[in-house]
Amino acid sequence: MAAFLRRLVTAAPALRYNALCGQSRIESSKFRFPIGTITAITGGISYMFYASTSNLVHLAPNSEEDGQKVALKPDKWIEFELQDVARVSHNTNLYRFSFDPSEKLGVDVASCIVTRAPIDKDEQGEVKYVARSYTPISDPEAKGYFDLLIKIYPQGKMTQHFAKLKPGDKLEVKGPIRKLKYSPNMKKHIGMIAGGTGITPMLQVIDAIAKNQDDITQVSLIFANVSADDILLKEKLDKLAACHPNIKVFYTVSNPPKGWKGGKGHVSKDMIIKCLPSPGNDALILVCGPPGMMKHICGPKNKDFTQGELGGLLKDLGYSKDMVFKF
Repeated sequence: MAAFLRRLVTAAPALRYNALCGQSRIESSKFRFPIGTITAITGGISYMFYASTSNLVHLAPNSEEDGQKVALKPDKWIEFELQDVARVSHNTNLYRFSFDPSEKLGVDVASCIVTRAPIDKDEQGEVKYVARSYTPISDPEAKGYFDLLIKIYPQGKMTQHFAKLKPGDKLEVKGPIRKLKYSPNMKKHIGMIAGGTGITPMLQVIDAIAKNQDDITQVSLIFANVSADDILLKEKLDKLAACHPNIKVFYTVSNPPKGWKGGKGHVSKDMIIKCLPSPGNDALILVCGPPGMMKHICGPKNKDFTQGELGGLLKDLGYSKDMVFKF
C-alpha cells in the first residue's frame, strides 16, 4: 500500500512511457493504472436536493439494453466501495472504487456520473444531500473499478466529503449523464477550450480519438490554467500530442513562470484564431470551464442546463450556435 501511495504521489510529473504510445502505466506493488485512465480531473454541476427528490439531470439509458453487464443504474443510487486513495498534488487526490469484476461501469463518451453525500436534515427530518457530477478517469471498457481524480476545495461540500473518505467507505452514485454523444469522424476538426477542471470531458473525447486508428479527427486544444503547476496532466497531454499528429495542445496560464513558452493570460481571440478550426460545417468547438470563462468564451448555459444562446469571443469570431457545444 505504501508503495502504491508513493508512486501515485509522483504520478503527474513522473509518468513512465514505453516505446509504444498509449501503453504507458503508473505502477505500484498492488495496482496498475494505465495512463489512458488517468485522463480527467473533476468537472460538473452541483445540485442540492432532498432524499425523495426525483432525477434532476438527464440520465442516459442503461447499456444493459445492449447485452452488457453494467454497474450503474440511471434510476437508482448504487453504493460503490472505496478501494484506495492517493494524493496526486497539494489539492488533488486519486480515488479508486470497486464493484463486480464481471461488470463495466456503464459510461460512454462523453458522459459523467452523479455522486451524492448527506450533509444535513430539514425541519421535517428529511435528509438533505449535496450532489455533484464527475467524469470517471477510467477506460469505459474497464471492469470491476472506476477512478476519479478529485480536486479538493476548502468550501466544497462534495469535495470535503471525498477528503474524509477512507478505504472501505461507500459512495452513492447514479448515472450515467450523457453530455455529448461522440462518434468517430463526426467532424473533420474539433476545437476545445478548457479551463482548469474543465479538461475532464475534453480528455474523454481525446482518448477515444487517440485509441481508435480509424478516427482521423483533427483535435486542437487550448488549455487555460492559473499557473503551470495547475496543469496536472500536462505530461499525458504532451505525450498524446507527440504520438498523434492529429492532436495539438496549446497551454495558456495567468501567472506564467520565468521562461514560459506558452500563452499568457486568459484565452483571447488571437489564440482562438491561431489554434482552433475556423467556423464551418466540419468544425465543432467544445468549451468547459468556470462560469467566468464560459461567459467570456461562449456565453453561459441556461439555468436548466440547456445550451443557451451563443455569446462571448466565439460569437464575435463568427461561429454559430450549432458549431459550439458547452459542457
